[in-house]
Amino acid sequence: MFQVNETISGRFKGYIMAKVEGNKENWHGHVTCLSVAPEFRRQGVSRLLMNEFEKISEIKNSWFCDLFVRVSNKIAFDMYTKFGYTVYRRVLDYYTGENDEDAFDMRKAMPRDVEKKSIIPLPHPVTADELD
Repeated sequence: MFQVNETISGRFKGYIMAKVEGNKENWHGHVTCLSVAPEFRRQGVSRLLMNEFEKISEIKNSWFCDLFVRVSNKIAFDMYTKFGYTVYRRVLDYYTGENDEDAFDMRKAMPRDVEKKSIIPLPHPVTADELD
């Protein structure tokens, strides 16, 4: 899924790139990237894009939706928390480069997961090699 949000005149506001993947109880929606132009932030654009993603994930019968966010990105972390996402696990050195950094794997259960088993947090961090 790739969706763009724009003004009525066609001016770019933001986009989301996501997919549905996995198998069995790991069938889920995954956000690869969500970005909003600075002048359109704090106006509900992210919420609109995430709502559409979650709607598609639900139609595709996903157990949960997930995304990764830098541990240092408090603004994004707080936004996703407000959207109902919780930390499922910490992934050590998920982001690599000049400054390696851990990520939070954040999840939100979909209606299919009535018992919310998919979002029970892991008690310990994992490495990127251990991701399924």
